Amino acid sequence: MTPAEYRRAERLLARRDPVLRDLIRRIGPCRLARSQREDPFVAMVEAIVWQQLSTRAAATIYGRVLALLPNGGALTPAALLDVEPDALRGAGLSRAKSAYIRDLAAKVVDGTVHLDRLTALDDEGVIAELTQVKGIGRWTAEMFLMFRLHRPDVLPVGDLGIVNAIRRAYRLRKPPAPARMIRMAEPWRPYRSVACWYLWESLDSLPGVPNV
Repeated sequence: MTPAEYRRAERLLARRDPVLRDLIRRIGPCRLARSQREDPFVAMVEAIVWQQLSTRAAATIYGRVLALLPNGGALTPAALLDVEPDALRGAGLSRAKSAYIRDLAAKVVDGTVHLDRLTALDDEGVIAELTQVKGIGRWTAEMFLMFRLHRPDVLPVGDLGIVNAIRRAYRLRKPPAPARMIRMAEPWRPYRSVACWYLWESLDSLPGVPNV
């Protein structure tokens, strides 16, 4: 998406949904476009390392992993496979995450996963490609679609932040089920990614709503 497309998305969402209109007025322009478009292999390794960790802890572990690489810290599939699993665990990765990133590297090297072709695939195709890797589920693939490929119409119904944000912004009595979220988000098409960004931001901006 281009900056002009993000502005178009804001206008459409504000016109179709009064709750989002208020969030857009309060929060300002969408900043989803500022997320990096880095190398897809690096992005996927980061996504695995960051799973279920605080930003500070994940960054520390990630830095230790980079220090182990044999080619001056450049994170490539071949370089990662040269690092022994015990060394990865010594850097702070769990046994599972060590196995996940090595599986990712191996599948890229042997051609099972084609990260260089992701931009040519539709959203479900990207999800199918990425979820061949151990430890990468639909949620991780959806985050990749939104923040790395900047796909405009992703709705991560399994994301706890989105569930909480919808419940609070729309004053629901209980967290919405995925089917209800899909129905509620129908007017947001084709910019559900942008709507979700505002909902995430609303967890900080709505009065009296703590971080989750």
